Amino acid sequence: MTSNNDSSISRIWAIIKRPTARYSLGTLLMGGFVAGIIFWGGFNTAMEMTNTEEFCISCHEMRTNVYEEYKETVHYNNRTGVRATCPDCHVPKEWNYKVMRKIQASNELLHKALGTIDTREKFEAKRLELAQNVWRAMKNTDSRECRNCHDYESMDFVDQGRRAVKQHSEGLDSGDTCIDCHKGIAHELPNMRGVDASAAIGDN
Repeated sequence: MTSNNDSSISRIWAIIKRPTARYSLGTLLMGGFVAGIIFWGGFNTAMEMTNTEEFCISCHEMRTNVYEEYKETVHYNNRTGVRATCPDCHVPKEWNYKVMRKIQASNELLHKALGTIDTREKFEAKRLELAQNVWRAMKNTDSRECRNCHDYESMDFVDQGRRAVKQHSEGLDSGDTCIDCHKGIAHELPNMRGVDASAAIGDN
């Protein structure tokens, strides 16, 4: 019994020392380590390249529609000179959530290829649906991307107008999130005629 065990261990050890006829385990491990670094570096570089405003507006659907609207808002131009770009609002900073968002974005590439909103008319026809998708996502994450810059605890209510103080205080007490009140902060609102505003986001 012992000799069989010794024989098995010897065979395993021989495989570890020389797993293939041409390369040792050390060579394979080192090669795998280097390949992993190259893959990770390339993957992360590609992620960051697709996480810029320039990339976001490289298609005319975004550039001629929502980007032009955004340039007229306080998120683009303001007295403090602090600008929130497309990925600041629409791409999570945490890596795992960012990867999930990038995977979801593959659906947008499909619709780009299909020409789903390649004209202003098509975009306007889809505006409410597109907006509701974004509102729903923000609601489900408690406006996570908004809170990268805005935080209740950091707000100076003394510097806010009376109406803003009242609404922020009530929102904090009732558990509201940013997108519940600020739907039109960076883009034009869709035609909400016939839509129940309180149910515009939905829970799912």
